[in-house]
Amino acid sequence: MTMKKITRRTSLLMTGAAMAAPLASVRAQQTGLPDKPLKILVGFPAGGGTDVMARYLAEPLKQRTGRNILVDNKAGASGTIAIETLKNSAPDGTTIAYVPSATIIQKITMPGVTWDPLTDIAPVAQAGTVQTAFCVSPTIGVNDLKDYIAWLKKNPDRQSFGTTALGSSTHFFGVMAGKEIGIPLEPVPYRGAAPLVADLQGGHIAAGCGGITDFLEHHRAGKVKVIFTSGIKPTTSAPEIPTISQLGYPQLASLGWYVFFAPAKTPAPLLDAWGKELNAVLALPEVQKKLVELGLDVEPATPAEFTARLTKDLGDWKKTVDSIGYKPQG
Repeated sequence: MTMKKITRRTSLLMTGAAMAAPLASVRAQQTGLPDKPLKILVGFPAGGGTDVMARYLAEPLKQRTGRNILVDNKAGASGTIAIETLKNSAPDGTTIAYVPSATIIQKITMPGVTWDPLTDIAPVAQAGTVQTAFCVSPTIGVNDLKDYIAWLKKNPDRQSFGTTALGSSTHFFGVMAGKEIGIPLEPVPYRGAAPLVADLQGGHIAAGCGGITDFLEHHRAGKVKVIFTSGIKPTTSAPEIPTISQLGYPQLASLGWYVFFAPAKTPAPLLDAWGKELNAVLALPEVQKKLVELGLDVEPATPAEFTARLTKDLGDWKKTVDSIGYKPQG
C-alpha cells in the first residue's frame, strides 16, 4: 500500500479541520439552534417586499449563527400556502416563516384555510409594523387623493384596484377607502407585488393596494405613485407621503405587522433561541436603517405581547369584514 506523503500544508489543513468541528459544536451550544441548515418560509414570489426583507435578514442571521439560512418561497393563495407548510413542518427548530398580517387575516375570510394562527403556529419575534399603501399608475396623471377622485369620476369603467392579497387587511383598506370617498372600488387579485407593479407601471390597472414595503422602492423609482398610507402619522421611511388620517379619514387608520412564526409544537428553548438571534439582528443599526428604507418601522415585541395584539386584531378585522358585507371566498 502506498502511503500519501503528509506535507506541512496538508498537516495544517487537517489541524484546521479538526479544530473547526469542536468550534461548530461550541457555536451550536451558544445559539441553541440546530446545527444544520435553517429555513425561512416566505409566502410570496421573489422580488416582493416580504421576500426582500427576509433575504436581507437572512445574511446577518447566517453570520451570527454560522448556519446556512435558506429563504424558501412558498408562493400562492395570498401567502397562506407558506403557513400551511409551516404548520406541517417538523417542530425541530429548523423552519420558521416571515409573515405579514395581511396573510393572517385570511383565516377569517377564506373558509379553505385549515390553520389557526393562535394554535397551529407560534410567534417567535415581531420585526415591526407596516402601513398599507394606496398607489396609482404613473400613466394616469394623478398626484394626490383629490386628483384621483376627480379621475375616477371621469373614468367610471376603471374604478378598480389591484390587491396583493385578496381577502386580506390591505384588500379591505382599499375597499373601505372607496366607500369613504363615495366611489366603490373593485379589488382585482394579483399573485404578489411584482406583477401588480408591472401592470401599474404599464397602465394596465389604475391603482393598487398593499403593504408599503411592496411599493416604496417602486414609488421612489417612479414606477408607481403612492398617494396615501393607512397610518395616523406618516411612516418613518416616507414622511412626505400623507396618511389617510391627515386627509380627513381617521376612521380608516390601521397598522399591519411582520412576525416570525414557528410550528406550534416547537419546544420553548428553540423558540427562545430563535427569538434571541432574530432580535439581536433586528437591533443592528444597519439592519434597522435598511428595513426603514423598505417601509418597515422596526418594533420588536415579545411573543406574549404579540399574541395579545393578534387576538385584538382578529376581532377588529372581523368587525371590518362584517361591516362591508364581504362574503368569505372558498
